Amino acid sequence: MKATEAKLLEFFKKSPQFVIPIYQRTYSWGERECRQLWDDILRTGRDDKVSAHFVGSIVYVEKGLYSVSSQSPLLVIDGQQRLTTLTLLIESLARSLGDSEPLDGFSAKKLRNYYLLNPLEEGERKYKLLLSQTDKASLVALLDQQPKPKEHSLRVDANFEFFNERVAESKDEVAALCKGLAKLVIVDISLNRDQDNPQLIFESLNSTGRELSQADLIRNFILMGLEPQLQTKLYEQYWRPMEVDFGQEAYATHFDGFMRHYLTLKTGEIPNVREVYEAFKQHARSPQVTGVEALVSDIRRFAGYYCAMALGAEKNSDLQTAFHDLRELKVDVAYPFLLELYHDWATGVLGKDEFLPVVRLVESYVFRRAVCAIPTNSMNKTFAQFGRTLKKDRYVESILATFLLMPSYRRFPDGEEFKRDVQVKDLYNFRSRSYWLRRLENHNRKERVPVDEYTIEHILPQNEKLSVHWKTELGTEWERIQKTYLHTLGNLTLTAYNSEYSDRAFTEKRDMPDKPEQGLKDSPLKLNQGLGQLEHWNEESIKARAGRLAGQVVTVWSAPTLDAAVLEAYKPKAVAAGYAIEDHPHLVAGPMLKIFEAFRKEVLALDPCVTEEFLKLYVAYKAETNFVDVVPQTKRLRLSLNLAFHEINDPKGICKDVTGIGRWGNGDVEVGLSSIDQLPYVLGLVRQSLEKQMGNGGEI
Repeated sequence: MKATEAKLLEFFKKSPQFVIPIYQRTYSWGERECRQLWDDILRTGRDDKVSAHFVGSIVYVEKGLYSVSSQSPLLVIDGQQRLTTLTLLIESLARSLGDSEPLDGFSAKKLRNYYLLNPLEEGERKYKLLLSQTDKASLVALLDQQPKPKEHSLRVDANFEFFNERVAESKDEVAALCKGLAKLVIVDISLNRDQDNPQLIFESLNSTGRELSQADLIRNFILMGLEPQLQTKLYEQYWRPMEVDFGQEAYATHFDGFMRHYLTLKTGEIPNVREVYEAFKQHARSPQVTGVEALVSDIRRFAGYYCAMALGAEKNSDLQTAFHDLRELKVDVAYPFLLELYHDWATGVLGKDEFLPVVRLVESYVFRRAVCAIPTNSMNKTFAQFGRTLKKDRYVESILATFLLMPSYRRFPDGEEFKRDVQVKDLYNFRSRSYWLRRLENHNRKERVPVDEYTIEHILPQNEKLSVHWKTELGTEWERIQKTYLHTLGNLTLTAYNSEYSDRAFTEKRDMPDKPEQGLKDSPLKLNQGLGQLEHWNEESIKARAGRLAGQVVTVWSAPTLDAAVLEAYKPKAVAAGYAIEDHPHLVAGPMLKIFEAFRKEVLALDPCVTEEFLKLYVAYKAETNFVDVVPQTKRLRLSLNLAFHEINDPKGICKDVTGIGRWGNGDVEVGLSSIDQLPYVLGLVRQSLEKQMGNGGEI
């Protein structure tokens, strides 16, 4: 490696050509970064006391160590964003200058021939900077002053327009702009491919531009070290089509999320959102990956599935509708499981008549739990591990059984629980109210109602200052009734005449005497059926309608069903341990008995799913597996918490790290319980272990 300080324009002038390798991310700077650069340049140019402004490093590589006097193209490892942005600014400035030269060296002709073009070259060698793919065509069109291509780079186009506007606004400060450009300084870093590792250098660079996304790092990790021919093949055959499928904007915002779901599916572990790249490197180096081309091909395949589900690219109309509903419900945590389902559907393992109902079942599971206010934090773990229970010779049956056998904190709410809660839930302030209204209205409709063209109507108005008529209609408890039922299922509907209805009396909303076609009585919507036959809208009416709609709701968001005998075969077979409390002398009599009884009562009350099992040498408390084990001793209960030691939050410092030490019990955290006074604090430690297992507190 060789690093030297250099003036940016001199560096541009002496360099034959900068080439952005295909493995680099596309141009991604936005207006914020461009504005910051513009402000820095003008501020520097205005102040004669400032001799230079540092804008970062330019890192490039060729076969040997060299200076920029070499005539070979320079492959840019870091600095693409700054080089591209400055090229756009210089092109904009050149167009505005015409024949003028406000500062020596800053005429349109000199700017182009020094810093933008190689005037004596032809073809691609003509340009000082060659970007990749869509960016390349857009920048070349700008430098040739030709119309932008049909498939143009959104960022190149937008940022060039930004600089055009700034230059036009700064006619009186052109000299300051030129001076500022002349003062820009970089660190010129040249790498020797034989001696330096570009990938490690790329990862460690702390550039002044946008933080590299996990996708950027992954693409570079895969492609950077390959021979050019294979590099080009993998990029053009797999990676580039994947970028096109995502689209310029969605690639930047969705690819990291896709890769996290992909790795969760492949490894069974959920990577931290900030550590996807590290998780990918581990996966890429694992024995299950047979080669780089197989890996990239697999990523390409699953990215196609993801785009179909998450970005609306599905061609099958029924599945497209189902995926749209999932997106509205924001079921991102289910994508690892859905990716596996989609793959099996795409490869013929799962039929469409099986795939679609399972997708709808996932939707029902998420919606029912949201309505029943069951904490969502465990769902990421639920879907990450769902594939482990699949029996692909009995595909749908095994999915139904898994849903039905989930423990309480992961349960699929049954019809009674769902029907009860949906009637009293605040559905107006629900995160996806248009979603549930649309699904309910369009269920079993062949001609779908465009719900987005309607607005939500509170039959009993929201206005806190109800009219005398409404107070009379509701009775003396009108305040309680309005507060209790205002945003609930029974009082909500859809209409195209929300402003006309306003706070009118119910009978007026029903009939709309001046315009009957606008009344609820004549509404074509299923949601409004039955309203035309009512004379009053009060607590009884709201509850009756809620009950009727709830009956429909449990059909729209259906629950899994399975024959009892079939389900029984999926239940884990309990193995009788053959031990009881009497087999533990310290728990039969003595000072530990009272402490143990208090402890077990509190632990079993933590969640209905918690079970107790007496083993020969300890007592285990389980959710899905052991979260705390109790070894009875003469003067204390020795607890083993099933956590890594670094995961425990122990302000009092009473826990002991037993990592790697032989012992009875599961986990790396040990804590003693020797008095009732310690129980509340110790129980807080135990709860951490349970919540870790349940997924609560984890990142969704």
